Amino acid sequence: MGDFFALLDALARGNDLVVDRPRGRPHPRIPEAVYPLDYGHLLGTRGGDGAEVDVFVGSARGLGVVGVLLTTDLAKGDVETKVLLDCTADEIAAARAFCADVLRIGGELVPRPPPSPASSPSPPPSGTR
Repeated sequence: MGDFFALLDALARGNDLVVDRPRGRPHPRIPEAVYPLDYGHLLGTRGGDGAEVDVFVGSARGLGVVGVLLTTDLAKGDVETKVLLDCTADEIAAARAFCADVLRIGGELVPRPPPSPASSPSPPPSGTR
């Protein structure tokens, strides 16, 4: 699954991000639903609904893609993947709660797995400097 997140990082880096629903603003069709994070899309991409890939943008600049939320919107009849970009643990929880509890479209979190030990530098063998 590591390749999936590396590819998402490349997609996020290679396409312009448009924030069309800033943090603190209401949802255009559900005024009582206020966005807890900046929310937008990646230009030149296509998500599950045929529109561009959706992205929640957090405050931890440079962290990259930390996970995705899987959602099911019965009213629209679609399933989508919402990318979590540069999000802290609290921001991930806020995005998930917004999708699941406020918009009621679910919000199954798929976190980015930690790097495997094979990709981490190995300590020197015992007895060497």
